[in-house]
Amino acid sequence: MIASYIGENMDFARRYLGGELEVELTPQGSLAERMRAGGAGIPAFYTPSGVGTMVSEGGLPWRYNSDGTVAVESPKKETRMFGAPGEEREYVLEEAIVTDFALVRAKVGDTHGNLVFEKSARNFNPPAGMAGRITIAEVDELVPAGSIDPDDVHLPGIFVDRIVQLSAEDAADLPIEKTTVRPKTGA
Repeated sequence: MIASYIGENMDFARRYLGGELEVELTPQGSLAERMRAGGAGIPAFYTPSGVGTMVSEGGLPWRYNSDGTVAVESPKKETRMFGAPGEEREYVLEEAIVTDFALVRAKVGDTHGNLVFEKSARNFNPPAGMAGRITIAEVDELVPAGSIDPDDVHLPGIFVDRIVQLSAEDAADLPIEKTTVRPKTGA
């Protein structure tokens, strides 16, 4: 599993800490760019994110043994200096991610696979969809090809291999979403 945040999933944490799951943590922006690069055919890129941390220097526990000791650590990554003389900055080399399958969820999709994502779903769904050798899109609403204005397409159909139209009931079922709100101060 390559992730930027493993969240509040207790089963996931149990499996990772128990040695059942290998996890590579990577900065969020680097994760998105690694997927986008994979979809664009770019094998690797340099980024300043993670320089000077265990992300670039290695040693992050990727997998534990069942007794809690570290079984696999992250390797040291290549770094390089870029910039004008006197303004050089260190960058770490990140490899692109290409997946066998990409599963994305879109608000609207057309029969050619063009997808429109809603709100924060735009953050990771487009690069995740690009990174898949086979991309499967769940769509809340399926419309005929040509119904979506090209300026509104977030992931072109060239990246989508299969479309699954959700029923209204399934589209409304969002079991892992959690709304967190607080009262406005001074209200």
